[in-house]
Amino acid sequence: MGLVAAGAPLASVAVTAFMVNVRHVFYALSFPLHRVTGRLGKAYGTFALSDEAYALTTGQEARSWPGRRILWLQSFLHLYWTASATAGALLGSVIPGSVTGLDFALTALFTVLALDALRDLRGDLPIPVLALLSALAARLLFPGQVLLVAFALFTGGLLVRYATTGRRPGHA
Repeated sequence: MGLVAAGAPLASVAVTAFMVNVRHVFYALSFPLHRVTGRLGKAYGTFALSDEAYALTTGQEARSWPGRRILWLQSFLHLYWTASATAGALLGSVIPGSVTGLDFALTALFTVLALDALRDLRGDLPIPVLALLSALAARLLFPGQVLLVAFALFTGGLLVRYATTGRRPGHA
């Protein structure tokens, strides 16, 4: 919505929306939709697929969950997202502009998530180093397209790593 409000060209809005949401194509490949019964259930399961639902339903402990539990989880997450976005929009409009530091909240969140991921790597440090080097190279070489170039470099680096070592990150 911010791009539209800023008057960005329609092509930019479309490409940005595609890039942000293309991950769902890959999520769908391993999401346990086969455990959900009924056409309506499968349709809603597909519609309500989110990062959180994917993470919770594809883990080892969720492999025995029935489709009904998956749909209830997705319904809860859908309601949670909708209510939180609405509350954020309403409450965000009453926060005075003089309040500082809130713009750092998302950066702090991703820093904590990155630290948790580092802790889970169990000594497999090349992946975070590869991510950092990809971001730095993108920033130096293509300052106007940092995110896209960093993702491309990181993906290429992961593919080279897999081809040379024959293993995925975090797996011995």
